Amino acid sequence: MLELDHLAVTAASLEEGVAAVEAMLGVALAPGGRHAHMATWNRLLSLGPGLYLEVIAPDPAAPRPAWPRWFGLDARASVRLTNWVARTGDLAAALARAPEGAGAAAVLDRGDLRWRMGIPASGRLPFDDCFPALIEWQAGGHPSERLPDAGCRLRRLVVGHPQAAELAARLAIPDPRLVLVVDSAIGLRAEIDTPAGMKVLQ
Repeated sequence: MLELDHLAVTAASLEEGVAAVEAMLGVALAPGGRHAHMATWNRLLSLGPGLYLEVIAPDPAAPRPAWPRWFGLDARASVRLTNWVARTGDLAAALARAPEGAGAAAVLDRGDLRWRMGIPASGRLPFDDCFPALIEWQAGGHPSERLPDAGCRLRRLVVGHPQAAELAARLAIPDPRLVLVVDSAIGLRAEIDTPAGMKVLQ
């Protein structure tokens, strides 16, 4: 079984992404870190126990990798909610059940955090990035346990795609916050309750 793990807002620069998300939600993002394998860095926001949001961008202090960065970051020009991540206790089994293109397992780290994740060779995920990246946390616990509570909670993650029924059939996430809808406008929309009311990221 899969569980909602985190949402990814991608940007061409971390500073631009953080400024946009903080202005939209009215809260400050917490420090994140750098991902050496992908030459990216991030800032984080708790969305409650076991769930968080990251703003992620290429790391200008790191050399560009010889492979595509995750979440299609090599082609990002604007700040957008582009991806979501689902966790599993058995990444190998989850990838075996996943659609073609969900990636191969890679061992990754950030500081003392360790995880395994399905990394697609193209940098893009199935169903036009509407299928989640799959992650299995290992050492160091879960990032949400380390984040301050900014009073934000995910109300709904709406995933729109013309093949939403087929996408739903490939997922096993019994979470009422996840809503898949048939929509010609492909993409994600996160409805987030904040101290200033409900806000939408998309």
